[in-house]
Amino acid sequence: MNAEISELTVNFEEDGIVLVKEIDKVILSKGAWTTIIFRYQQWDKKTSQFSPDRFTIRRYKKIKNAYSQQSKFNISSREQAEKIVQALQLWLKD
Repeated sequence: MNAEISELTVNFEEDGIVLVKEIDKVILSKGAWTTIIFRYQQWDKKTSQFSPDRFTIRRYKKIKNAYSQQSKFNISSREQAEKIVQALQLWLKD
């Protein structure tokens, strides 16, 4: 668990190998409930390369001065990410 929002990450390492590499993050909301969207790459053991960029939205709840992940939504492809952006842009025009 992390005490500060800036410490929240999707980086993940196992046996000295980085399996998930955070590229960037944007904090969407702060407070007792915090929402962050992460841009990351995942290590592919078969090809020994990182995947194309992936995206995940995570919700954290602050409990006893530490943030605990409560939920996540993984955007499955670049195409899905573009559709989400298009829908939001359409809705925000009104």
